[in-house]
Amino acid sequence: MASSEPQSIDSKSKVALGVCGGIAAYKAVEVLRGLQRAGCTVRVAMTPRACEFVQPLTFKALSGSHVIVDDYAPDNPDPIAHITFSQSADLLIVAPATANIIAKFANGVADDFLTSTYLACSAPVLLAPAMNTTMWEHPATQRNLQKLRSDGVHIIEPDAGEMACGTIGPGRLSEPDRIVAAALELLKGTTQHDLSGERFLITVGATREDIDPVRFISNRSSGKMGFALAAAAKQRGARVTAVTGITTVQPPVGVKTIEVKSAEEMADAVRNELQNSTIFIAAAAVADYRPAKQAAQKIKKNSESLTLELERTPDILAQASATRHEGLLVIGFAAETENLVANAQIKLRSKNLDIVVANDVTLANSGFDSDTNTINIITRGDNEPLGLPSMSKAAAANKVLDAIVRLRSGRATAKTSTS
Repeated sequence: MASSEPQSIDSKSKVALGVCGGIAAYKAVEVLRGLQRAGCTVRVAMTPRACEFVQPLTFKALSGSHVIVDDYAPDNPDPIAHITFSQSADLLIVAPATANIIAKFANGVADDFLTSTYLACSAPVLLAPAMNTTMWEHPATQRNLQKLRSDGVHIIEPDAGEMACGTIGPGRLSEPDRIVAAALELLKGTTQHDLSGERFLITVGATREDIDPVRFISNRSSGKMGFALAAAAKQRGARVTAVTGITTVQPPVGVKTIEVKSAEEMADAVRNELQNSTIFIAAAAVADYRPAKQAAQKIKKNSESLTLELERTPDILAQASATRHEGLLVIGFAAETENLVANAQIKLRSKNLDIVVANDVTLANSGFDSDTNTINIITRGDNEPLGLPSMSKAAAANKVLDAIVRLRSGRATAKTSTS
């Protein structure tokens, strides 16, 4: 049972709930009820195997709508249901998501109603996997999950515990209240337009500093956090430009991108775009140093050691803060390995930032190239940092945007009261 009432959303969001065949299918009923309590309208689609665990009549009675299993069935009132079902939803949830459906989604298979719906869906997608531990840990399943993550699908990791088969380990469907909470976080981004009128400029990914035509200096940044911020800001009504270095993921649809390679190129692009922006977020991992001289030809391996003279690269964040125009908010990131909050607060003060987002990159499943992050948000004028638990980077991005909205609202209130 849910441990607490979910937070309601502001408007009547439409959720498509897909249910797959597994012993955890009965928990989808609790997910449905939790979404309804939060103010959502829910329609349900089931795979044929799911009907062997829970009857469609159960979901029809609770949702008040026809439950689609086979869009070719005589009782289906809509001849193009997989299009209208998916296109009318603000969010598609699949709970439980079996290894089979995950494999089909990852490889573009559309051989039933639910898989066709997934391919036709333009809304965010949230999967809650449930399966035997061995199936969950199999390399094929993990490859498929990684592919889906790179496609922008949100995954709720299963819980660990005893399975129906007696196995103990990860694979149990996450608790319904957690699934509902994750869904509401995503819906918040699709239903809120509290950033309308804002123009975001976000740096994303890693820079590369050439040593010679073959080798370079760089870092482990994937660009996932920067693109999560770009996607969330776009969903909340902002216009977004991303200055992107080297990334391992694709930029969100609808975000203007400017591709660069080096810190110098990124600094130039930021200077050119900054005057037209109202919020600047430096989420890129910029190389702090570059070779003082770049070799024109590949350096041969002729000696036992090689000494490189390094020089500082432009401090893009400090330059943006120092040259800011009226109304521009400047937000930085601090990836630390020790003294997390203290070092981040120093960065906030020394570079005159409005907000700094700090994360300890030594933590498991946090920071570079991870799909989750554990962050502290430190806002100018606040006495205490906002420490957050581990969450998806999409959820973390919305927490950062919430802090920006609060700060912007506070400044507007202060300006009004003194005018």
